[in-house]
Amino acid sequence: MKTSYQPAPHGPGQHAPFSVVEATVAGAHAAMRDGTLTARQLASRCLDRIATYDQRGPALRSILQVNPQALEEADRIDATAARNPSQALAPLQGIPVLVKDNIECAGMATTAGAECLRDNRSANDAFVIQRLREAGAVVLAKTNLHELASGGETVSTLGGQTLNPYDLGRTPGGSSGGTAAGIAASFGVLGIGTDGVNSIRSPASANSLVGLRPTMGLISRAGLVPCGLTQDTIGPITRTVADTALMLDVIAGYDPADPVTSEGPGHLPASYAASLDRDGLRGARIGVLRSFFGSQDVHRPVNAVMQQALAVIAAQGAELVDIEDAISPDALLASTLVHHYEMERDLDAYLSQLPPGVPVRSMQDIIAAGGVHPSVAGTLATAVALSEQQAEYRERMQRQHTLRQWLRDLMARHRLDALVFPHQRRLVVPIGETQAERNGVLASATGFPAIVIPAGFSAPQRNAPQGVPVGLEFFGLPFTEPVLLRLAFAAEQALLARRPPHSTPALE
Repeated sequence: MKTSYQPAPHGPGQHAPFSVVEATVAGAHAAMRDGTLTARQLASRCLDRIATYDQRGPALRSILQVNPQALEEADRIDATAARNPSQALAPLQGIPVLVKDNIECAGMATTAGAECLRDNRSANDAFVIQRLREAGAVVLAKTNLHELASGGETVSTLGGQTLNPYDLGRTPGGSSGGTAAGIAASFGVLGIGTDGVNSIRSPASANSLVGLRPTMGLISRAGLVPCGLTQDTIGPITRTVADTALMLDVIAGYDPADPVTSEGPGHLPASYAASLDRDGLRGARIGVLRSFFGSQDVHRPVNAVMQQALAVIAAQGAELVDIEDAISPDALLASTLVHHYEMERDLDAYLSQLPPGVPVRSMQDIIAAGGVHPSVAGTLATAVALSEQQAEYRERMQRQHTLRQWLRDLMARHRLDALVFPHQRRLVVPIGETQAERNGVLASATGFPAIVIPAGFSAPQRNAPQGVPVGLEFFGLPFTEPVLLRLAFAAEQALLARRPPHSTPALE
């Protein structure tokens, strides 16, 4: 799926270029305003990094395809800016975005990492991509994912195994691990992922990033290759909370093609970015969900990072309330999730609308073709069997309703602004192992929002000279994204835990 791109050397006598390593929207826009950066330069420098590090060097294998029109898109943005030099920059003007390849981008294939979808060339943009383009963003590349977004390790028949840039022997989490590894390595400034169970927050945690799973109904899923639409969401993966807020300002909103978004308009603030407050933890009441922490030796690295992070959060004026209720994330995973019950129905509805050249029209066609990654074959067979279990499906939907009510009561009883816990009780797993002990189920089983931020790193290891990233998750009630962003931003500014990976240093 790769589109060839070779780095362009910087000529002698040129000014030192804007560094894309750890670049933010604000930093890029400041450089554009003072005339030292163009959209084309920004896109080109990100493409240089992809060419240098994605298939060569550490060979992260995070990118499935580069947008062949990316530089032309950047040129059009620059030309428009040159004709209107006094006009304010658009919200994401010239900002390169990495898009998980289960989201449709016009003129590019939407493969979900599957060989059988290699020729699924999209005629239209998904709603979120349309919004990003309208805000001036450049779709730079489509990223690898766990095939069909059906696992947590980010391996696919088209992209192979994506590596964690902090420890090349570990997975990057999943299923949005290609987006996360690429954003961690500064292959783009902003990223888009999807989350059915853990799939935005898991790779954010594993790559020292910010990942937001929005309230169900806040962001349209139109143009998404679905796994189960009761739980599927789309959301930002970025290096900073501020950039997540800026993205949310652009992509949140009503879309008639996704009726669930009719829930959102009454809850949209004038600006999510206005929620950011360095003193946002002061006076907050945050419940520490103790049952979401492990108690064995394997959990010590995560617990040590979390203990230090919670101490910093408390020092910023938050009141931490220990929640000792016996709520088991593993029991919830086993009893409340419905995506496998819905997968055949929702995936078939998507596949039935694909262009004539695509050889599959149903999940049964995918199974019959036999070309999916081995880690996915069992999931598809399970989904076919569960699609007939309507009584069990209804029971699980009822358990989700009960969980929502329980969480509302818990947070009211303790007067909480949010809950907090490690996204993953143990470090992200080595390549070849199945992802274990992730805590994303509360948000995925309820449709409530959650955000992961960098909490710190484990002690350095032989394959991880910086240590392995650990992510902290804030969880809230529906449409409290402004509250979560306020808490997350204040915690981020106090912790300063984000570090770029040594495996992909600056090229400039």
